Amino acid sequence: MRLVGCLVTVESLTLAERAQMFALMDAHYENVALPAFEADLAEKQWVILVRDPRDGGVCGFSTQMLLDVEVEGRPMQVLFSGDTIIARDRWGDSALAQVWGRLALSLIDAHPGIERYWFLISKGYKTYRFLPVFFREYYPRPGTVTPPWAKAVIDALGRHKYRTAYDPHAGVVRAEGYKDRLRPGVADLTPERLKDPHVRFFSERNSGHARGDELCCIAPLTRENFTPAAYRVIGREPVALGASS
Repeated sequence: MRLVGCLVTVESLTLAERAQMFALMDAHYENVALPAFEADLAEKQWVILVRDPRDGGVCGFSTQMLLDVEVEGRPMQVLFSGDTIIARDRWGDSALAQVWGRLALSLIDAHPGIERYWFLISKGYKTYRFLPVFFREYYPRPGTVTPPWAKAVIDALGRHKYRTAYDPHAGVVRAEGYKDRLRPGVADLTPERLKDPHVRFFSERNSGHARGDELCCIAPLTRENFTPAAYRVIGREPVALGASS
């Protein structure tokens, strides 16, 4: 049975929902700490909740926030995705991607003409693999040198969000002692998976992913930059930015 996704405000989350979200993180990541989880959640504006329609249980989530930054004198708006997880036995379901895409469309339509990006950090290949499915243009990507303007945006966002943990030479956020990381057996990079050029590129650019390093990526948020495949998943309808459960 297909999962059901919805966009809710952080303030509207119940204690039961927060507990289920943390349990999902703990099941898929090592070194997960409740204070760090709560801190990540507290700074966000929205959460995409993915539920099993049979019992309403939380099967996945992704935290979201908007950043207003200036890069080389240009003001821009950035949609940043924080903690994100889908229960392993529900991989392949598109509910989370559908709601995320509709959130992005709502931002695009609400304030046209603003320079806007999605800022994604990925410690696992499955997160990075979302980019070529959804976007025509994104960075970094295989077969293309990241242009200076994109590198400047990535560096500015990496420093803004992670300060000294961001390594501008590699374009990754370096894991520190407290940082969570995927558990062995969850999204391992097998020889078969490495045949995919996008997975192989992710592995090469983020060689420290197993210890929790995260590759910093951007994609321009415009309707034109979404692929036909993305529109098949999300449709063209935005969601209400003040959505709650």
